[in-house]
Amino acid sequence: MTTEQAGPDTVRSVPSRNFRAPSGTLATLMQAALLLGVATVSLAQDSVEWTHLGGNAHHTRSTPATNITPENFGELKTAWVWDGASFDAGSGRATPSYVDGKLFTVAGPRRHVVAMDPATGETLWSYREPNTFRWEYSMRQDYGKGVAYAEVDGKGVVYIISPAFFLTALDADTGAPLEGFGEPVPVEGFAQTGVVDLLAHLGHEYDPYYGIPKEVGYVTSSSPPIVVNGVVVVGNSAEQGYNQSRIENIPGDILAFDAKTGDFKWKFNVIPRPGEFGHDTWENDAWQYTGDVSPWAPLSADPELGLVYIPTNPPTVDYYGGFSPGDNLFGTSLIALDVETGERRWHFQLVHHDIWNYDVPTAPVLLDVTHNGQRIPAVAQATKQTLLFAFNRETGEPLWPIEERPVPPSLVPGEAASPTQPFPTRPPAYDLNGLTVDDLIDWTPELRQQAIAALADWQIGPLYNPPLHRDNDLGKRGAYWCPGGGGGSNITGPAAGDPETGIIYVTSQAACSAVQLLPGEEADLRYMTDNGTTTTGVTPARYANGPGAGAPRHPSGLPLWKPPYSRITAIDLNSGEILWYIPVGETPDRIKNNPAVAGIDIGNTGTGAMAPMMVTPSMLVYAGEVSDGTPHLFAIDKQTGRELARVQVPATSRYGMMSYVHEGEQYIILQTGSKLTAMNLHGPVATAEAH
Repeated sequence: MTTEQAGPDTVRSVPSRNFRAPSGTLATLMQAALLLGVATVSLAQDSVEWTHLGGNAHHTRSTPATNITPENFGELKTAWVWDGASFDAGSGRATPSYVDGKLFTVAGPRRHVVAMDPATGETLWSYREPNTFRWEYSMRQDYGKGVAYAEVDGKGVVYIISPAFFLTALDADTGAPLEGFGEPVPVEGFAQTGVVDLLAHLGHEYDPYYGIPKEVGYVTSSSPPIVVNGVVVVGNSAEQGYNQSRIENIPGDILAFDAKTGDFKWKFNVIPRPGEFGHDTWENDAWQYTGDVSPWAPLSADPELGLVYIPTNPPTVDYYGGFSPGDNLFGTSLIALDVETGERRWHFQLVHHDIWNYDVPTAPVLLDVTHNGQRIPAVAQATKQTLLFAFNRETGEPLWPIEERPVPPSLVPGEAASPTQPFPTRPPAYDLNGLTVDDLIDWTPELRQQAIAALADWQIGPLYNPPLHRDNDLGKRGAYWCPGGGGGSNITGPAAGDPETGIIYVTSQAACSAVQLLPGEEADLRYMTDNGTTTTGVTPARYANGPGAGAPRHPSGLPLWKPPYSRITAIDLNSGEILWYIPVGETPDRIKNNPAVAGIDIGNTGTGAMAPMMVTPSMLVYAGEVSDGTPHLFAIDKQTGRELARVQVPATSRYGMMSYVHEGEQYIILQTGSKLTAMNLHGPVATAEAH
């Protein structure tokens, strides 16, 4: 894909400036090699960029870089380590971008923006937003996942959203706030340019320092914006839904701004107002007072189609929606918006009236596939439900039929669960999907019976087994559903796609949720939410002590269900078929050496952790651990799932990885907690000599 022009302002995003051809002697050698029929692709790659947190606007987490191959994979060495300890970094959620010869990322609860030398990891500049109460109150401080980048009048610009919900544009060379962007913020310490106060465009009363009154609602950010065709599109985050016990909050409306000036362009109402499409899915006038539906996961875009793809989370209160009956558009949905106007082109609601915390956890992946004999643009969304939804990304038409199937009704007083939910006919579920006795551990009859006994007090069932309240007529402690809010695909395991083959690789884990609902008044005694004034009818006993606290456990310490506990699945989006799946890493020693399985060949269970992944022309690369916990990188055959190579690395990776080629040297960057660990084929000495 080429870079995009945005009219007279010459603002362009950089979806895929993948490589630059070398000049001079190297180019001559390349031409000679081509004449001899020698494959010299790696010589052509003087620079391969990673322009977005997902690699490109399509969020494929793929690179065309070919210097590192399965044949030399075992030779990878540590090139440098950047330590964000001085920025109080901890989560390791941010995937750096490499554009125009620099690395850019965010670090720490203040969400410092940092530019680094890609060959040495040296910090070139950093930027920190001035302190506000809005920042102090944010629940997503260290959760920034990266930056956005564009060129304005030929100059690189880095964009970030802060936990306090300011949009800042920085000069990529100096880190200074961009001249002529935004407007002055009336808070001491802010520059007079380079910043947009996003609260000013949501339509709620607010104070520049304190933010929106807490009894009205709360908004922050956990992902960067995305720049498409000269437009900066901004998502947001709300208070975690499992912390909520009040019905009021504000909606997570989507905002867009001019990338050069910061001028406001449009707002999309995620909870439709009267007269807007979907308004009838909010009964009892709940649209007036409830909120969330935040697009907190990263966004994807197709600059050629002029569309941005928005994944959303459920409305206020994750496990109870009795005060907001109806399907609740655009909660837990994938929405395609016109990037210039903000108009909805198409949408699909993945969960109606979501009461399972099944928020869409990762960015959609855009791939071109062959469908019914025609080449079409597709978008695929991995989910916590272990269902992959695939659409024509231009029209929104599903690639294969999606059926509305009956699901169990809610037994909670006042709740009206949707009678049906959407199920793709292709591909099939790619991990644990509902829970029956047949899914439970079965290495010995005793282990199976112990698992059954551990679940005796919990209501289990198929996918969309609904939450259950205390003192229910079933005599159960609560509901136990699989996958749960932390299962299936999730934040820590973004999917990766191969642009050449149309295969998407999803990582997932088998994990369930045990939830007991109780009266909202009781929940407020255990934790207090500042948002809103009206207590919900029921809310989860998340922080309860005694009855309702904790989840069922197997007495042996083994998981209740069969392995693998985490896996990688390859799905062919051309056919909708699952090609293969493999466990992530190796069986942990704590499982392998458990006395309950002594003398039993339990095979490879997988670690139970999801795999940071990326795709290269010759392999799928993922990070995992071997049995003793030693972190490794694994090279996998993309077509078969066969392991091609592995190499030990210094630290365990989290959330993602990325790769780039800088001055002919390919690097793989691992997100290792407070640090970034750079791997290459030659190590730091050779790198230094090359510069």
